[in-house]
Amino acid sequence: MSHVPETPASGGHRDEEYSMPCAEALLAGTLALMTGYVQACCDSHRQAMGHKIAANLRLLAETDGFTGHFRTVVWSLQARWAQQAQSQDGNADSAAHVALSAAEQRRALWLAAPEAMQ
Repeated sequence: MSHVPETPASGGHRDEEYSMPCAEALLAGTLALMTGYVQACCDSHRQAMGHKIAANLRLLAETDGFTGHFRTVVWSLQARWAQQAQSQDGNADSAAHVALSAAEQRRALWLAAPEAMQ
């Protein structure tokens, strides 16, 4: 395995376009999603990214071409991310219920009309 980076694909934005094998592209995409997960501004984005990260890690663990040790580590990561994604699902449901109840309380105040008008 060479540590010297290969020349990116020619044309276009050289800092954004790369030519790499599928497994490496999947790994790079998964790492980018993990970065996005940490930097996400809202839970709905984080929840979707968590599910995609778990799915990508499952695909990486099933991919031939990696060593058995690497695949074992990826399976372990996949289990943790899947658990995190399921935890996010449960938190999202309870958070949505709390937000809906708070929104209903605010709406009740918006609809209050005075008893008499002058």
